[in-house]
Amino acid sequence: MSNHHDDEPLFPLEMSEHRYSSGDSQHTLNNHNDSTIIDNDDDNRFVDNDTGVDPTQTSEIETVQITETTVNPQGERVSPHDFQLLKVLGKGGYGKVFQVRKVAGSHQNEIFAMKVLKKATIVRNAKDTAHTKAERNILECVKCPFIVDLVYAFQTGGKLYLILEYLSGGELFMQLEREGIFMDDMACFYLSEILLGLEHLHKEGIIYRDLKPENILLDAQGHVKLTDFGLCKESIYEGGQTNTFCGTIEYMAPEILTRSGHGKAVDWWSFGALMYDMLTGAPPFTADDRKRTMDKIIKAKLVLPAYLTIDARELIRSLLRRQVSHRLGSGPEGAEAIKSHSFFRHLHWPDVYAKRTEPPHKPLLKGDDDVSQFDTKFTKQTPVDSPDDHMLSESANQVFLGFTYVAPSIIEDMSRLHYPHNGGHRSPRKLLSSDMSAQTFNFKLSGVPGLNEHTGAASVEAMDIGDSSNPLLSTSTSRFTVKPTTTNKPNTNKPMSPVNTGLPH
Repeated sequence: MSNHHDDEPLFPLEMSEHRYSSGDSQHTLNNHNDSTIIDNDDDNRFVDNDTGVDPTQTSEIETVQITETTVNPQGERVSPHDFQLLKVLGKGGYGKVFQVRKVAGSHQNEIFAMKVLKKATIVRNAKDTAHTKAERNILECVKCPFIVDLVYAFQTGGKLYLILEYLSGGELFMQLEREGIFMDDMACFYLSEILLGLEHLHKEGIIYRDLKPENILLDAQGHVKLTDFGLCKESIYEGGQTNTFCGTIEYMAPEILTRSGHGKAVDWWSFGALMYDMLTGAPPFTADDRKRTMDKIIKAKLVLPAYLTIDARELIRSLLRRQVSHRLGSGPEGAEAIKSHSFFRHLHWPDVYAKRTEPPHKPLLKGDDDVSQFDTKFTKQTPVDSPDDHMLSESANQVFLGFTYVAPSIIEDMSRLHYPHNGGHRSPRKLLSSDMSAQTFNFKLSGVPGLNEHTGAASVEAMDIGDSSNPLLSTSTSRFTVKPTTTNKPNTNKPMSPVNTGLPH
């Protein structure tokens, strides 16, 4: 059964070439205020960049009508005033991410991450609108122990709200900053869980395309969750290819840079680049500007430090093959070929999937609402969800029909609550600056799915490689260069005021 609210139609899953969260410490680009360069030569339809298909015109999109009673028993609705703002976790050009507590209804008093996006900013570009909706679709449809969970999605007249599980362990990026480099055992643990997350996406016909430390979150026990699906490409099955130029430069496969068409194997290149980063302290190919970095990825020799173990060296070499057909994981076996490599020989994969493998690092947390693993630059700010300054017209809001979502587990819990039955209980890393000085360009949202701000760079989509006027041209390769300044502001913890939505929830 579909889990949509009754503001149908459903979103087609053919639309997702956009990253509205800004990036990391690498040469990546984001949107609008977050220094994004986006091609704006498309028309006003939601047209997939890779196929030229208008998803709104396809006859294969199924619309399923769900009644109010089915989704919200006893009339319970989720809206902004059901959540108490606790902390700011990040902010960017499209909105903010808060740590929140649910104050009413199902799952009362539980802690979540709430991403708030401004509709007026998103609708300026048709791609941005399409990709925002597509990421929300992926979060709904893809369920895996190593992928972040979407719990609710709802909207007001001027904003979109995504309620996600709160992952108090923060970004793997921060763990790398603290450690500098990982030993083989630690890297093997994180890579094994990441590998299972990517394998699940690939089985669902999804290419991730933005694997990097900033998009990998840790839960309270230290296990991995992939987040941020704005650059994913759906409906890519065996042998399928796409052409969009997107990702984070240091982790991008050469076939993306050369625009020669790419498939799922780009994720295995990024996996190899991430492994190299974990074991050496930096991605395999870096330079002072993005053009030189891309040149290195396309043609420079791979240099492997002598201290790497034989197994690590062999796996990295096998993953960073420029000829796609020779790249480990590119064949019909896919992830299984990587899982059988000797680097992972000590693992029992069913135990990894069941999370029975002990994490090498467990965050020191004082409670469910602990934010110690997040950047104090944000957590010390006073959390305020500003009013809807720009209410969209009724016609403009039509593009967001079907955004509302309630997780199946929530519906099930509410059904039991209201309708009892007789059955049993059941690095910076590379810091960006326009003047190549120590000043940093901050635009990545820290540690929360989809809208991450940290000292660094954002992900690229449809970037003009020849744009020498863009200030995001240089990075430092030091992981320990700048510590962000903190802002000491009073923090208030009070429920949000009821919002006049102008729309059905």
